Amino acid sequence: HIPEEPILQLASGLRIEINRGFSSLREIASGRDLKKFLIAIAGLWVLSILGGCFNFLTLAYIALVLLFTVPLAYDKYEDKVDPLGEKAMIELKKQYAVLDEKVLSKIPLGPLKNKKKD
Repeated sequence: HIPEEPILQLASGLRIEINRGFSSLREIASGRDLKKFLIAIAGLWVLSILGGCFNFLTLAYIALVLLFTVPLAYDKYEDKVDPLGEKAMIELKKQYAVLDEKVLSKIPLGPLKNKKKD
């Protein structure tokens, strides 16, 4: 016998997370946030390159191994990893600023038409 209340709470929480994911996907697909849109394109591009080099089971195995080893390695070497991550984020922000100045700011964006909700 499985109690009904925990299952309903789980389903409700799962529903909220799925709706949040769909909302994020809709925001990316609409192109409102150019940074998220470009990140999604880059992520899918990298995934397609990796998918061309490996089959699905190999990728799943690599992901599983990384899922179990990376958090442990981060816990062990957190004091060495955090400064490197901060330096990488600063460099990425500099590169994004250059890209934004030279390319993205020159892309004409038309007005977004909002649909009236009844």
